Amino acid sequence: MADSSSVVLYYLSQPRSLRHFYFIPTTLALATSLLILFYISSTSNLFAHHHHHAHSIPQLLLNISSSYTPFRVEAHLKADGAQVIEGQRSPEQPQLGSNGNYVNNKAVFHDRHIFLEDYKEMKRSFKIYVYPHRQDDSFANALLPVDSEPGGNYASESYFKKVLMKSHFITNDPTKADLFFLPFSIARLRHDPRIGVGGIQDFIRDYIFNVSHKYEYWNRTGGADHFYVACHSIGRSAMEKANEVKFNAIQVVCSSSYFLPGYIPHKDACLPQIWPRNEKPPDLRSSNRTKLAFFAGGINSPVREKLLQVWRNDSEIFAHFGRLTTPYADELLGSRFCLHVKGFEVNTARIADSLYYGCVPVIIANYYDLPFADVINWSSFSVIVATLDIPLLKKILKEISSDEYLRLQSNVLKVRKHFQWHLSPIDYDAFYMVMYELWLRRGFSTVPLSNFETS
Repeated sequence: MADSSSVVLYYLSQPRSLRHFYFIPTTLALATSLLILFYISSTSNLFAHHHHHAHSIPQLLLNISSSYTPFRVEAHLKADGAQVIEGQRSPEQPQLGSNGNYVNNKAVFHDRHIFLEDYKEMKRSFKIYVYPHRQDDSFANALLPVDSEPGGNYASESYFKKVLMKSHFITNDPTKADLFFLPFSIARLRHDPRIGVGGIQDFIRDYIFNVSHKYEYWNRTGGADHFYVACHSIGRSAMEKANEVKFNAIQVVCSSSYFLPGYIPHKDACLPQIWPRNEKPPDLRSSNRTKLAFFAGGINSPVREKLLQVWRNDSEIFAHFGRLTTPYADELLGSRFCLHVKGFEVNTARIADSLYYGCVPVIIANYYDLPFADVINWSSFSVIVATLDIPLLKKILKEISSDEYLRLQSNVLKVRKHFQWHLSPIDYDAFYMVMYELWLRRGFSTVPLSNFETS
């Protein structure tokens, strides 16, 4: 106490100018500390207190239940899910579930009415100009659509280009174009022995140089009305020698992490990583989901290492690393929640896998700019868990009531059509949703960022 008094007396004894000298940095340090504490408390459940107030409903954990009993959920749902677009908008108000607790009644779309009106206008008027290349071009394999049906873990990139080139969005008149498509394929360049991983940056730099000198359109905006599509994570580093692409053009990429440099949210967009499937989604009425949660994959990140460390021997959370002895589809159909856990990148095909099999996705990947986040409300059909909260995973999932889980899974069936590719696109599928994200960005940037000096 004496020491505290001495400090106060010393402070008061200083001239006014010195008092200000001590006061300003002290205030800044205190404010910074408070901001850090606020950020930690708002992003982690470690500091959460679950109080039940009618006017303060937590975003995800709305109904607290202390026990978990496996039960057949899908018997209460339509086999093909509810239609995404039907009826009139209803007010989003809290409703009481069967247990008397409040149920989060968030709609799938942020604003369905605006989306519907914009979607119609997008289909009617949106035009894309693709820089042309001939079949005898030495790099036609990377610049033209694939001849075969796309396959593999990064099929989204090939699907988009193949479908776009046959769509009514394409215009041969660049003066009528809203956006310009740079058609190089990062995935195909990566496997081309003439280019490979080490030569992609030089290829992109030279490609942009040629486009900007042969055509006038790039130079009008410094590439701000241009876009490219890439699903492999190399797509992000591919632009290191083409800064105008990275800072000005629209990057539609699967590895959409706003924490890492090179990706700019709202300018750039997330391409959903989807494993191609030709068959119709399964009938879910007969599935029996006895597992609380499921994950299978390689140990290729600290996040997955933590998941394995905490839950590898748990009887309700099935965290498997290595080759499965049971069919992957059966595990997805037999689990209430399916875990999307960050690997090398924030993105994997597991979100689309979960939706396809009617399993509520749990996203454990910080800083992920999720697909179609401008349009759909992810909290209406998924659970987002901070990586810091992996030890609390079971508690978080068990505190989701039966009513809340039914709502989440019902919305899963509504949104899964947005995460499917078709060679002949179907309204509201992955192709049209990506086109809508691009349409939102048309004319958005008329002054290229690279015009501004950066330190």
